[in-house]
Amino acid sequence: MARALMLAAAIGLLIPPQVLAQAPAVPLNPLAPSNLAKPRPKPPFDLTGTWFIDMAGSQNSWRFGPPPAANKMTPETLKHFEASQKAQKEGKAYRDDIGQCWPAGLPLIMTRVWPVAMIQLPTAIYMVSHFMNSLRIVYLDGRPHSDPDVVVRTFNGESIGKWEGDTLVVDTTNFTDKTPFRGSPSNTRQDIRSSNRLHVIERFTRVDADTIRYEFTAEDPGTWAAPWSGEVPIRRFEGPIYEYACHEGNYGLPNILSAARVAERAAGGSR
Repeated sequence: MARALMLAAAIGLLIPPQVLAQAPAVPLNPLAPSNLAKPRPKPPFDLTGTWFIDMAGSQNSWRFGPPPAANKMTPETLKHFEASQKAQKEGKAYRDDIGQCWPAGLPLIMTRVWPVAMIQLPTAIYMVSHFMNSLRIVYLDGRPHSDPDVVVRTFNGESIGKWEGDTLVVDTTNFTDKTPFRGSPSNTRQDIRSSNRLHVIERFTRVDADTIRYEFTAEDPGTWAAPWSGEVPIRRFEGPIYEYACHEGNYGLPNILSAARVAERAAGGSR
C-alpha cells in the first residue's frame, strides 16, 4: 500500500498541473449512489425483464448477417470469406472464433436464439445474454463516447443510449477488430470479423407490454461497402437463464462438422 501511494505521488509530481487540469473527467459508475441520485426525466418504458427473439414469422429470423444484396465485402474481408468457403467445402473449419470460445459480440448476441436478461436503472441498462453469459452496459447518464485513442475496445463495444420519443436509441462504437459475423440465412457461415470501425445503431420500440421491436443498422467501412440493417421482434420470456459453459477442447466440434458433410452429401446424391 505504501509503495502504491509513493508511486502515485511520484506520477503526480512528474505530470505538470496544467496537463492534469486538461485531462477528461472519468464518468461516474452507473451504480454510484451520487449518479443514481441525480434527477432525470421518467423513461417512456422499462426494459427490465428477460427477452427472447420471436421466431414465429420465420425460422431464419435468428440468423445473423447482412442480406445477400447488401453483403458487399471489402477486398480484405473477401479474402477471408473465400478462404472460409473453401475450407467448408473441404470439411474443415476456418477461423471458427465462436467455436473456440471467443465472445460473440454485438449485435450477434441480440439476434441469436438465446434469452437476454435486462435490468434498467436511471443511469444504465445492464444486459446479460445467455449466449456465453455476455454482459453489455447501455449507459443512460448522458456521458459521451470515450476517446477512441485511449478506450479499451471490447467485442460488445461502448453503448450510449438516449430516448427519442417512445424509442430507446443506442449508439455503439469502440469495438475490437475481432467481433465475429456468422452470415445471413442464405449463408450461415462466413467466419469474417469486423474492423474496429464498426458502428451499430439500435432502436428499441415498445409495441405492447410484452413486445419490443428491435432494429439495428451496422456500418463498418473496413468490412462492408455499405451499411446494412435488420429487424426482429423480441418478447418477454418467463423461463430461466442457465449458465453457459464453453471450452476450447470441444471434441464435439469435429463430429458436428463431419455430420454436416454427411448430410450435404446425402442431400446432393452423388456429391
